[in-house]
Amino acid sequence: MTVVACPTCAKKVEWTEANKYRPFCSERCKQIDLGAWAEEKFVIPGGAPTDPLDDPLADH
Repeated sequence: MTVVACPTCAKKVEWTEANKYRPFCSERCKQIDLGAWAEEKFVIPGGAPTDPLDDPLADH
């Protein structure tokens, strides 16, 4: 059986189908994580989006 750390509280959690909140230990930790994403506390790095209308070489 695989054991992982809850991303929110670091409690050890069994990675099984019986744990409906995996990888979280509980609904509470799952909601805390969702709230952090909603508040933009977590971001996925990437470049700024470009506007195709600003590119003189783009096919319009």
